[in-house]
Amino acid sequence: MTLVVLGIDALDPHLVDSDDHPSLTLDSHCSIETIVSSSGEPSTHELWPTILTGLPPGEHGLKLDDGVAWQNPLLRAGRDVARYVLTDGLRTKIGAWLLNNTDEDQFRVPATYYSENSIETVFDGHESKAIGVPNYVVDPDDRDREHELRKSMGELFKRDTEAKGGHTSEDPFEFYELCMEMSMVRIARNRRALRGRNYELVFGYTSGLDLIGHVTYDLPDLQIKAYDELDDFVGELRGDLEEDDELLLVSDHGLQDGVHTDEAMVAGTSEEMVEEISSVTDVADAIEHELEEGDHSVADRDQGFELDEEKEQEVRGQLEDLGYM
Repeated sequence: MTLVVLGIDALDPHLVDSDDHPSLTLDSHCSIETIVSSSGEPSTHELWPTILTGLPPGEHGLKLDDGVAWQNPLLRAGRDVARYVLTDGLRTKIGAWLLNNTDEDQFRVPATYYSENSIETVFDGHESKAIGVPNYVVDPDDRDREHELRKSMGELFKRDTEAKGGHTSEDPFEFYELCMEMSMVRIARNRRALRGRNYELVFGYTSGLDLIGHVTYDLPDLQIKAYDELDDFVGELRGDLEEDDELLLVSDHGLQDGVHTDEAMVAGTSEEMVEEISSVTDVADAIEHELEEGDHSVADRDQGFELDEEKEQEVRGQLEDLGYM
């Protein structure tokens, strides 16, 4: 059967409730420790490689350095020069300008980085599917609706180091709609991979909740609405699970008042798996243990399997409506 891991950036343990959000808390959930970067708060750039490997940033080598934009290979030479000739504050502002005014994507370290540096990940040795996981890019040409929307937001999501949440939006309500569309696409892709029954491990990721949180610090009801809607989306994914499948939700940090917090969370259909995780560095071992101990072998594709036609059409319809198919 299949283990589905859904990474929800900034899913905050203090903003979920088992009564209001049964699909975000599942059968068991808890707060876990995360890692603070050199910027003074947890960093997406560093933490998803940690979640995939179980290694802290100093060991996997993907560390935040002078702002995310400077991590792009095309800009690293300029970063190294800038370190010697520019002040810290000016380097940060230039990094923000690069993120706002260039087409270079964030978090696009290729999957080959890990094998080239002899670093094991949760994907090694398993029939697996990675969907949009930051800094684990299997195919540079695989850009879905979430990638497209993140690159085209313009004034709807602008980095501003002076703003409370580090970003501003000219229209938070329109921005909210785009972010929820992003989350729908990614969760639909997880559903499609699960229903294909070709993988032991499906590991997807969405950043919609994080993006909304950064610009709704003065609109708390909008952030709460995002949790309510996301609970519905994950509920649809949960509904696709078969009896022996498992679902694990993971975040890299929380987010309140527009700022990353130093608590992340996990939730799962397996209480035992959740109990194994007390930190972001424990997630990889818990996934590996589940894959090794549970029956997550890929079914014989030649034998075929029964399809729930109504659910199949629902998933395909969502992907078509969102422009992905």
